[in-house]
Amino acid sequence: MSKVEHLDSTVLIAGRPRTPGHPSTGFVAADGGNPDLVTAMTTRQELVRFLEDRFACAQACTACARACVLRVSRTDPDATDHEALVRQKALWCAEVCDATCRMLAERNLQDEPTLRLQAKWCLLVCLECAQLFDERPDTEVDARACRDCARACTEFLATLN
Repeated sequence: MSKVEHLDSTVLIAGRPRTPGHPSTGFVAADGGNPDLVTAMTTRQELVRFLEDRFACAQACTACARACVLRVSRTDPDATDHEALVRQKALWCAEVCDATCRMLAERNLQDEPTLRLQAKWCLLVCLECAQLFDERPDTEVDARACRDCARACTEFLATLN
């Protein structure tokens, strides 16, 4: 007998009868796992949250990369030490955010440790860049984009936990 057989209005799951629309009595788990209804709902909810947070993180990374690239384009390549540092950090932040966005957008990459490491790296670089922007006049929008990206990375990391 297969694991799932349809007989009239009764479904046999792992050899146990279940009538559609009526949950089994108690939390009896098939084969030692979670009950079928709990597992199906939890898995779907977790998957949706994972995908939403992943997409939000990718969008925030794109916005941050754009803000940082624009900041780089507005700085003088032959600027003072502090201006050169801002340019360097903004360029670095744009590269990290772009790489993070590309990684999050790839459907075939589901390696959790790699995603976690990339998101943590992006989070740290964005916070560092935002702090540097805070020291400069007229960079509030860029600092906010970096902080928004760091927040999205934090939320995505929480989803992975």
